[in-house]
Amino acid sequence: MEELDLIVESVQQDMDAAIKHLDHAFQRIRAGRASTSMVQDVMVEYYGAQTPLNQVANVSVPDAMTISIQPWDRTAINAIEKAIINSNLGFAPSNNGENIILNVPPLTEDRRKELAKQAKGETEDTKIVVRNARQNGLKELKKLEGVSEDLVKNVEATIQELTDKYVKSCDDHLKTKEAEIMKV
Repeated sequence: MEELDLIVESVQQDMDAAIKHLDHAFQRIRAGRASTSMVQDVMVEYYGAQTPLNQVANVSVPDAMTISIQPWDRTAINAIEKAIINSNLGFAPSNNGENIILNVPPLTEDRRKELAKQAKGETEDTKIVVRNARQNGLKELKKLEGVSEDLVKNVEATIQELTDKYVKSCDDHLKTKEAEIMKV
């Protein structure tokens, strides 16, 4: 039945969105190497509007421990520097008048453990979203009338298989990220 397919499809889309969110969250958790994704969420006060950093400057990674930010408008350099400091990323920007250099310090053992813990927290949050998607799907299924019990049981089983698959995917993502964080 079409309604049953729509319910399963909706559940799967919600679970896919949860995994995409987890990937995005993991990109923000730095693992020792400099990356432009570390500053992708920094918002700069630019002509009175909050603007993403990548829309006011060229962000590049010249080497494994440095992020270079070159504003297209030199008057924005102080606003960019202030935004980086206020973003609590743990970087001390140095400004030479033309561009801003962020030195990415090597991670200490304690910081690595803290980041691994943060990754685990993000993973648990994602698993909750996946399980909520399952619950929503099962609720929608219960609302349907005139559907045989066998079909309902089959769809419930399909939704549970999806849930198991996405929870395992969360765990796999976490293992990969933890290995990346703990690698010295």
